[in-house]
Amino acid sequence: MDLETLRDANFKLLDDAVTDWSTLVKHLETLKKDAEDELHQAANKADWAGVNAQVSKEFIGKTAGEFGDAHTQATTIHKILADTRTELKGYHQQLVNAIDGGRKSNLRVIGYEGGFTVTTDVPPEGRARQDKDNQSEINGLRDQLQKILDKATESDNSAKTVLQAIADQSKLGFSDASYKDRDSAAEAVKQADELAKLARKDPKDLSPEEFDRLLNGLNKYGNDDLFAERFATTLGPQKTLEFWTGVNDPHRGNFELGRERQEKFDDLQRSLGTTLANATQSDSVAMSEWKRTMIDIGDKPVYGNNAGGPMGFQVMSNLMRTGDYDDQFLKDYGNKLMATERKLTGNGEHQNMAWQHMGADPWLNRIGEDSGSDPLTGYLKGLSNSPDAATDFFNQEFINKDDEGNPFERDTDGNGKNGKVTLSNFQYLFEEREWPKESDLKGDDLHTGKNNLALALEAATTGHPAGELPTKDTPAHNEGQTKLFEAIVASIADNDTRLTESAYMSDSMGQIASEYLPDINRATTEVDPHPERDDEDKKDAWERIEKLYPVFGSSAELEHNEVSRFLFAVGQNPEGYAAVEVGQTKYMGDLMEYHLNPDLPESQRPHHDLELTVRSIARHSGDVSGVLAMGRNEAVASEAVKSDEEYDHSMAQWKNVISGTVGTGVGVGTSFIATPAVGAGVGGAAGTVTSVILEELFKDAEGSAKDDAGPKIGDDWQNGRTTNMEYTRRAASEAARMYNLQHPGDVASWAEDESSKAFLDAGEYMRTVAPDLVTDI
Repeated sequence: MDLETLRDANFKLLDDAVTDWSTLVKHLETLKKDAEDELHQAANKADWAGVNAQVSKEFIGKTAGEFGDAHTQATTIHKILADTRTELKGYHQQLVNAIDGGRKSNLRVIGYEGGFTVTTDVPPEGRARQDKDNQSEINGLRDQLQKILDKATESDNSAKTVLQAIADQSKLGFSDASYKDRDSAAEAVKQADELAKLARKDPKDLSPEEFDRLLNGLNKYGNDDLFAERFATTLGPQKTLEFWTGVNDPHRGNFELGRERQEKFDDLQRSLGTTLANATQSDSVAMSEWKRTMIDIGDKPVYGNNAGGPMGFQVMSNLMRTGDYDDQFLKDYGNKLMATERKLTGNGEHQNMAWQHMGADPWLNRIGEDSGSDPLTGYLKGLSNSPDAATDFFNQEFINKDDEGNPFERDTDGNGKNGKVTLSNFQYLFEEREWPKESDLKGDDLHTGKNNLALALEAATTGHPAGELPTKDTPAHNEGQTKLFEAIVASIADNDTRLTESAYMSDSMGQIASEYLPDINRATTEVDPHPERDDEDKKDAWERIEKLYPVFGSSAELEHNEVSRFLFAVGQNPEGYAAVEVGQTKYMGDLMEYHLNPDLPESQRPHHDLELTVRSIARHSGDVSGVLAMGRNEAVASEAVKSDEEYDHSMAQWKNVISGTVGTGVGVGTSFIATPAVGAGVGGAAGTVTSVILEELFKDAEGSAKDDAGPKIGDDWQNGRTTNMEYTRRAASEAARMYNLQHPGDVASWAEDESSKAFLDAGEYMRTVAPDLVTDI
C-alpha cells in the first residue's frame, strides 16, 4: 500500500459498506428465522403427496437452508469488513501521527508512486548536509512508516484474499463458511499454504515432527471451508497421490517416519480424507480443475508408466473413506473408475488379478484391515456418505447386451436358452464381480469391499447416509431409489445365497427393508397396482391399498413371492431380522393409530367398515413377521447362527438405537406420514400405541436374551405366532381405547384373529413359492 493512499484515505465508502452489511445481516437473521419456522417446519408437518413429496418438500428444505447460508456468509463478510476498517483506520492514524511527529523534528516525508522518502525539511541547497547529520532520525522515521505501511498492506491483502476465497466457494447460492473475525479466516488460509508446502515435500524428507504438525493441522482445520479448498488446490491432485503413497510405501518414504508414526497413519488418512471431501464442495475455479484432473489421472500409475507404483484410483479411493465428497465429483469419478474396471477385467470376465494386492505393493489403507488395493472398496465407502451420488452410481449401466465382448449371459425369458444381458453397476457388483481376496492377520477372509457395497446400497435406497436413521428432513423416496430397491429384492429372491452367504451385508439389507415397509406390505396384498382402465373393481381395490398403506413419493412395485424370498433371506441374520421386525412392529402400531382415528377424513379411509381395515393391517403385518420368523428358524436349524439368543440380543439393541425417540424413523419415517388431521409427522415423537408395543417388544427381547432356558421364537413356531398375536392385539386395543371407540375388545380380537392366521399362512406360502429354500419349520 502506498503512503499517499493510506495518508489520504477517505473511509466513508468503507464505513457505508460496513453499515450496509450490518443492516443486511439483521434482515437475513429475520428471513432465516422465518424460513426455518414458517417454511421448513411447516413443510415437514404438511401432508405431501405425489410430486410434491418428491420435489416441493425437499426444495423448501434446501431453500430454507440457503437463507441460513446467506446469513452466515453475510455475517462473516460484515465481520471481515468491520475488522479491516478498524485496522486500516488505526494504521491511517498511526501514519498521520508519525508524519506529524517527523515534521516537528524538522523531517519531511515525500510520497511517490511505489514508495516514499524521508528528508530534512530545509532548503534544497542545504539538504544533503542536514540529511547526513540527521541520518539516524531519518532512518528511524522511515522504518516506522514502512512498518505501518506493511501492516496496512497485510491487513488489506488478507481481507481481499479471504473475501475472494469466500466468494469463490459457491458459484450458485451461498457459502456456509463462518469466521468470528478477519484474522481467523486469514489464519486458516495461511495454515493451508504452510501445511500444503509440507505435504508437497519428497516423502523421504518428511520428518516425524513435520508429520505431527501436518496431522495436527488437518485435525484442527480439516472442516474449515477456506482451509480445505486452499490446502487441496495448493497441494494439487498429483502431489496428493504422491504424498499418501509415499507415506505408506517404505521404498519411497521415510523409514524413520514409518517406524515412529505408523500407528498414526490411520488418523492422517481420516483427517486428510475429510479435508479433501470438504474441499470438493467448493465451486472455485481451482477446485473444479483439481477434481477434473484427479479423475483424469485416476487410471494412470502415480509415478508414471515406467516407474511402477499404484494407480491414481487405488490411492484416491482410500482417501474417500471419510468425509462427504461432492456428489458430481463422485459420479464422474465412479464413471471413470468403472470404465477402468471394464478395461482391466475384460468387461468383467477376467477378474482374478485385477486390483489384487501383491506382496510388494504399498499398504494404501490404514483404516481397518484391508490393503486398499481395490479402489472400489474405498469408493463405495465414500458413496455410503453421499446418498444421491450412490443412487445415481448403482443405476448406471455397467455393460450393454449389445456391447462387443460382453461376457454375461442369462436365461431371461425362461426358454432354457441364455442370451447376452445388460447389467447395471448394481447387478455387476452384487451378482457378478469376483472381489479380490484379502485376509486379516489371523488368516481369516476379509469382506470389506462387499460390506462397503452394502453400506453404499443402504445410502442409495434410503436417501440418507448409511448407519443413520431417517429424520424429518429426509426426502420421500424417489424413482431412482425405488428402482434400485426393486432390483435388490429381485436379485436376492432369484438367488438367496447372494445374501445368505454374505451375511455381513444383512444389517444394511434389514435397514433398507425397514424403510420400505409400506411398499412391502402393499406387495403382500397381491393387488394389481396397474388395473386395466375399464376394470372398476380392480381400480377400487388398488385405491384401497393406496389408502391402507400411504406412500409419499415414489413407490416400489414388488411381487409377493419375491418379497417373501427376500425377507426370508434377511431373516436368517439376527441384525437384519431385528431391523425389519422392530420396524414392522412400529409400522403396524402407526397404522392402527392412524386408521382408527375418528378424525381421519372419509376420503382417506380404505374401507367403510373399520373391521376390514383392522383385519387388513393385522393380516399383512402377520405375513411379514411370519416370513421373518421362518428365516430365523432356518438360520438356527442350519446352524448358520450359533444360537437363537443372538436374535434376542439384536432385537434388544434397537432400544439403545432409538433412545426413547421412537418416532425418529425405525425405518418407516420417510414412507409413512400421517395427515395434519391426525396430528403426526415424520420423525416426530412416538405415538401412544407405538410406544406401548415397542416397550413390550424390547422388554420381551431383553428377557429372552437373558433366559437361556426359556422358549425362543426360532425354536418354537407356536411361540412366534403367539407373540405376534399379542403385539398386534395390543396395538389395536390401545388405538381403540385411545380414541374411546366402542367395544375395544372386539377391535383387539379382529387384529388377533387375523394376525394368527396370517402368521401360519406365511409358512404355507413359503413352502409353496420357495420349496428350494425352506428346509426346516
